[in-house]
Amino acid sequence: MSDVKAFWSIAAGVGELRPASLGSTGDAESRTVTVQALYSGVSRGTESLVYHGHVPESEYQRMRAPFQEGEFPFPVKYGYASVGKVLDGPRDILGQRVFCLYPHQNHYTVPASAVTPLPDELPAARAVLAANMETAVNGLWDARPGIGDRIAVVGLGVVGLLVGWLANRIPGTRVTVIDVNPGREAVAHALGLEFVTSTDQNDHDVVFHTSGHPSGLASAIAAAGTEGRIIEMSWYGSQPVPVPLGGPFHSRRLELRSSQVGRIPPARQPRWSHRQRLELALGLLCEPKLDALISGESPFETMPDTMAHILTNGSDTLCHRIVY
Repeated sequence: MSDVKAFWSIAAGVGELRPASLGSTGDAESRTVTVQALYSGVSRGTESLVYHGHVPESEYQRMRAPFQEGEFPFPVKYGYASVGKVLDGPRDILGQRVFCLYPHQNHYTVPASAVTPLPDELPAARAVLAANMETAVNGLWDARPGIGDRIAVVGLGVVGLLVGWLANRIPGTRVTVIDVNPGREAVAHALGLEFVTSTDQNDHDVVFHTSGHPSGLASAIAAAGTEGRIIEMSWYGSQPVPVPLGGPFHSRRLELRSSQVGRIPPARQPRWSHRQRLELALGLLCEPKLDALISGESPFETMPDTMAHILTNGSDTLCHRIVY
């Protein structure tokens, strides 16, 4: 393992592969594991903000990934969707396929508690969606949708599509997914979702906003019915965001609240840990149709060029998978 490498963002819109330290090698007695990466996923929304240096200074500490190296804005080794195989470590996990909130790196050593084994029926290639699924689950927990609710999702990146897919599994719901990009229709239909590019309906009980664009938030507010809830799941980094609080916002008595995966909703904190939520997310990913959310893949060795493309001009990208 002398050729350990990791991807770093080194300036706005520029990345490179750098030599990396493996760390203390795991063994059968220690509680560390050495992982050979099989795949990692590029979380286009957050990683684009990091890659272009748009993380606001106020969020430098809160935005740190669990195994990040370097400091914002640059240079920084960032990422949180790695799937690999345990090469060395405790006997009870040796050889297993695992998910880890680790940056894009081909081999790494972490505490055994930092990896979560995959369900037997979950392909490693699909498990790169685990962090996105966690975010979607947390959004549903924050929204508290009920049987029969009319639900809209504005913005169909990976998280928005997962939110729609989860909400559509609640009995009796009417779920509409909305995106100005008509190219999202095919993947929405593959997940069994009703797709539109816009809507005049303003009777929704719950509206999720996941587009990452201020105009999408305005559309989400417009789609909410009286006493409806808008769940803001986009993160804008340092971008100013105008919020249309005039018009019918007050007369409809709308509720606008944020959802962020870093914290489990208070009502669930006494019973749920972050690890339990991740295990739930991995179990939910066993559905084969979710492969539709992988829009492409490329070798780890080409990652500097890949990131320059998909994080700058990749508006049609969903989850891009890195292959090791």
